[in-house]
Amino acid sequence: MFDALKKKETYRKYFKSLKFAFYCMTHPLDGFWDLTHEKRGTYAAATTILVLGVFVRILKLKYTSFVFLSVYWEDLNILMYVASIVFPLMLWVVGNWATTTLFDGKGRLGQVYMGTCYALLPYTVIQIPVMIASNFVTIEEGQFISVLDVISLVYCALLIVAAMGQIHEFSLAKNLVFTVFSLAAVMIMIFLLLLFFSMISQGVAYFVSIGRELLFRM
Repeated sequence: MFDALKKKETYRKYFKSLKFAFYCMTHPLDGFWDLTHEKRGTYAAATTILVLGVFVRILKLKYTSFVFLSVYWEDLNILMYVASIVFPLMLWVVGNWATTTLFDGKGRLGQVYMGTCYALLPYTVIQIPVMIASNFVTIEEGQFISVLDVISLVYCALLIVAAMGQIHEFSLAKNLVFTVFSLAAVMIMIFLLLLFFSMISQGVAYFVSIGRELLFRM
């Protein structure tokens, strides 16, 4: 009985925190403050929003009219495509937390992750009707599709900036500066990872060539 009540309370808190994402979307300053400082967000809800965003992006590839989006499925690797979305977001989370921690940022790594994921909700909310509408509008009306695409991305970006400001308790100017620093940190991490994997691949290729040479001589 106790376990059932505890499980029910867990689900209730999950759905309540998921619903709270809509409040963050329309009231970002108050919403993102309460999300972390009042503990109204959960990692489960944040991850759900992230998964929904990625899922909608994949659906968009399949169900958006070919007039507005052409996809060559034979050249598309879904796992790599998903990684190309999730991996930069995770680098942003790490980069933002790392740079702000050095300058009195109040947010923890988990809070940065939560705020970033909650800020992605507008993408899902806007892109679903856009995806459906793309199959019923003409090419001339397609400008609205492009405008809404841009709005969904800009909306998410603005919410992420607002979330970071509230989480770290930064002023607007300081928040904008550290947004730039965080993006720079992401670029540096990408460069270092590419350099690392390039060195690894060259090292593997070197030892493979030595192995082949030995086998040939034997």
